Amino acid sequence: MDLATLIGLICAVFLILFGIKPQNIPAFIDLPSMYITLGGAISATIAAFPASKLITAFGVLKNAFLVKTETPVEIIKQLVEFAEQARREGILTLEARAAEIKDEFLKKGIQLAVDGTESELIKDILSTEIAFTEARHEEGAKIFDFLASMGPSFGMIGTLVGLVLMLGNMSNVESIGPNMAVALITTLYGSILANVFCIPIVEKLKGYSRKEILIKELMLEGIMSLQSGDNPRIVEQKLTAFLEPGMRVSVLKAKK
Repeated sequence: MDLATLIGLICAVFLILFGIKPQNIPAFIDLPSMYITLGGAISATIAAFPASKLITAFGVLKNAFLVKTETPVEIIKQLVEFAEQARREGILTLEARAAEIKDEFLKKGIQLAVDGTESELIKDILSTEIAFTEARHEEGAKIFDFLASMGPSFGMIGTLVGLVLMLGNMSNVESIGPNMAVALITTLYGSILANVFCIPIVEKLKGYSRKEILIKELMLEGIMSLQSGDNPRIVEQKLTAFLEPGMRVSVLKAKK
């Protein structure tokens, strides 16, 4: 579980409530404002995306909290071991090792290399998979990105509704307060929906997507090196080039 996501969201909500003060919280609860802002933003999102995409949104949201990806250091260590074995015993001996690989992308690449597939064809197949993986990630993040934009938009609609009701009934002093509440609280609800929830989730999903794509590109480079019979040291040098300088030290420690 990614505790940073959970802690960040909880802290944001807590600090807002702390700023409001507990005794004032009832004044910020307004059902008509919720209907307009939250209901309107969600309804517009439902209208904007196909049902199949909306159904997968729950799985995409789960990835912001529960996603678990292998570290590049682990992948580099594994690929260097494969390179050492292939150099000693031949690439065909990796067929048994491929069956033990959990990552489907890496397993497919190793199997293609073991089967003697041409390097250009391996690169085309795996590059296409990377491109479509990235596109799927973008589609998942788009739903929450759109919802983030709809929150403030429907908050503004609620503000206009509240102002129209207030200005249209200025003679009734008792109605001014409730209508003003709708006018102001809808904007607050829209900002909270966008800035506390949706935008952080979108950024988290984009970050995970970049990390997964980086690992897949690293795997592709390693597979191409295995297929061409590169020296294990060359394989290591090629793959550590994908890492930040600080992480390259971790690769050296992992070898010891």
